[in-house]
Amino acid sequence: MKIKKKIVDTTLRDGEQCPGIVFRPEDKIRLGLLLDKLGVYEIEAGCVDIHSDDLQYLDKLMGQKKNALVSLWCRMRQEDVEEACLFQPDLIHVGVPVSYVQIYSKLNKNKVWVQREIKSCLEIANNYNIPVTVGLEDATRADIGFILTLVRQLYSMGVKTVRVADTVGTLTPDRGFEIVKQIHSAVKELNIEIHEHNDLGMAVANSIVMAKAGGTMIDCTLLGIGERVGNCNLYDFAHATETIFDLGIDKKKIKEVEQELIDILKGGVE
Repeated sequence: MKIKKKIVDTTLRDGEQCPGIVFRPEDKIRLGLLLDKLGVYEIEAGCVDIHSDDLQYLDKLMGQKKNALVSLWCRMRQEDVEEACLFQPDLIHVGVPVSYVQIYSKLNKNKVWVQREIKSCLEIANNYNIPVTVGLEDATRADIGFILTLVRQLYSMGVKTVRVADTVGTLTPDRGFEIVKQIHSAVKELNIEIHEHNDLGMAVANSIVMAKAGGTMIDCTLLGIGERVGNCNLYDFAHATETIFDLGIDKKKIKEVEQELIDILKGGVE
């Protein structure tokens, strides 16, 4: 029997970070509804900050989609979470820096600050009754001891899903397998989401191995577009795993949606 896994499509968020790609609001609605019809579990629809005027299309997408959950990504900032809640998505995803490079060098903060800040962010979302998934940013360069401490804290505060984010694209399959196994052993009840970048050409391979290790949700994009050289390619992942995973998606229909994306990028969609 095939193992069920869930696809989180981030074409509208991470995909738009690909150099030269900018979607119009009507493009995002069209693609979002196609992804919903395709059968993805979750659509990451955009990125929130305190100036999120370009997210006004979200109401139409939320009102017309049938099955997929729609999420918004935001930084670990209380203002951003508050802003995201006002759009009333199904889910909010908060990116939490976990590597010492990000915490100490980039942000000039410490681990205690991270733990305190995510707690405050979760409390805001709870006030709006909107579930939160938490992304472990730069997890592949982070201290595993801190990651395990943090995921235990997150689970105790009601977080059901954590995302292992290979933010700078340095992960290898062996290391990815190990990280997922360690998180799963620490908190067996957590859903583990996989977010891979393709800098070393291993986004699909890493995602497959990490899903086998216990990851239940896999982030993908149409055509593999995304920040820098891209993300895990949805069709390639579905094709490579069709004998072992049940994604709830007809891989042949992925090609049809990819063609719609190509037409949008060429300016062929009215």
